[in-house]
Amino acid sequence: MGQIPVSLPSSPPDSPPAADHSRWFAEEVQPHEPALRSYLRNRFPSVDTDDVVQESYLRLLKVKAAGSIASAKVYMFAIARNTALAVFRRRKFTSNVPISELPDWCILDENPDAAAVTNLRQQFALAEQAIEHLPPRCRDVIRLAAFEGLSPKEIAASLGIAESTVYVQMFRGFKRCADYLRERGELP
Repeated sequence: MGQIPVSLPSSPPDSPPAADHSRWFAEEVQPHEPALRSYLRNRFPSVDTDDVVQESYLRLLKVKAAGSIASAKVYMFAIARNTALAVFRRRKFTSNVPISELPDWCILDENPDAAAVTNLRQQFALAEQAIEHLPPRCRDVIRLAAFEGLSPKEIAASLGIAESTVYVQMFRGFKRCADYLRERGELP
């Protein structure tokens, strides 16, 4: 399946908002369509992917027209997930077979799917990159707190610094990491 062409409402040629919306859509939304379709096919195989994508585009454009969107990709995936779930809610599922008699393959697997695992790995790698960009002392404090699970008191003893310094370094480190992620569109 290819991309579904989306046309925005036409405006006079001298109307910059329509051109801005078209550019925004082409640059921020459409590049993520293949990943969105793959996610929908894997996560919701019985849902018509074309309908969900089209509905997601419509809702996304309505929100964009009303204001700004921090991350089009995140918002589009959330809309698509909610739309697919709404399709399931509208369907009536009934069975005359008791749950205890269903074959094992009918039981839902609670393990995360490949897309969720890949997304978590990417987020972890990005967090590691953010930590690598911190100054050395700040990086050491954040690593001990985040990866070793040490308390500020334990970090202070381990690094030979004051506990108040640990708190200051943690604040600075988490703020810089958040800024790093925000610059890359991963945080609103």
